[in-house]
Amino acid sequence: MLSQPIFHKSLTLAFAGFVALMLTSCGGTTEFPPVITGVKVQSLSFGRMATIYLGGKDLRSSLVVETNGACLNPSFANSSTTEVLVLNCVAKVVGNILLTIKTADGQIVHSSTLTVPNPQVTLITANGSMTLELNQALAPTTVDNFLSYVAKGYYSNTLFHRVIPGFVVQGGGYTSGMVKKAGQIAPIALESNNGLSNTRASVAMARTNVPNSATSEFFINLVDNLQLDYKNAGSPGYAVFARVVQGMELFDAIALQPTGVLNGFADVPLTEVWVSMALQTQ
Repeated sequence: MLSQPIFHKSLTLAFAGFVALMLTSCGGTTEFPPVITGVKVQSLSFGRMATIYLGGKDLRSSLVVETNGACLNPSFANSSTTEVLVLNCVAKVVGNILLTIKTADGQIVHSSTLTVPNPQVTLITANGSMTLELNQALAPTTVDNFLSYVAKGYYSNTLFHRVIPGFVVQGGGYTSGMVKKAGQIAPIALESNNGLSNTRASVAMARTNVPNSATSEFFINLVDNLQLDYKNAGSPGYAVFARVVQGMELFDAIALQPTGVLNGFADVPLTEVWVSMALQTQ
């Protein structure tokens, strides 16, 4: 009566050993393969840390993330579980990103396409907010430069210090009393020959007579100023890098303000017009 259970137990152990042997001989493993059943993007903006949720079963942090360099330094957050991996990386392109997840031995677990929108920056003033959409594809150096000033808060408490009706509104470099704001970084290369034109509502970098001299100052075209476009190497024009997509009427209102001369500067609004903050909002 006691030998029957012992026989069944021996048979069960032998069968389990046989299965393990077969898996090993086939190059397999006793672990279940990871499966990704869904991808949810929490945040995905150019130049900033992205957060992407990967849902599924039997997930592990040893999975390999490939984006062809479009999203840098991918890693899984400590809050990840076997059912939800939290992927972080820094988006460095605008447009489509091919996201591929592989096992450590190169087997593809999941592949999908994510889209990074054009970056947007909102300028906050006492009279309302203006939103600029930046063209990273055609003006990459200029956009990176502008976003670096935004990220470090440089444009907070700066003035729209030069206003010419029927022409431009310029800002990004002076504080109260037309005092030059410190903290500008090195000038950038001029990207005026990029196919973008100084039409109404476009945004371009201000500079001196030296082509590669733009730093933090920018201007909004109130009308079509095609004379500011690139013509040739001898007449390189001004680099357009963005457009006003919300709040253009506020720039039109600024252009109606009386201006005068202050500390040797012409076309200065007699009532100071402040940018209290500039934020990347997309």
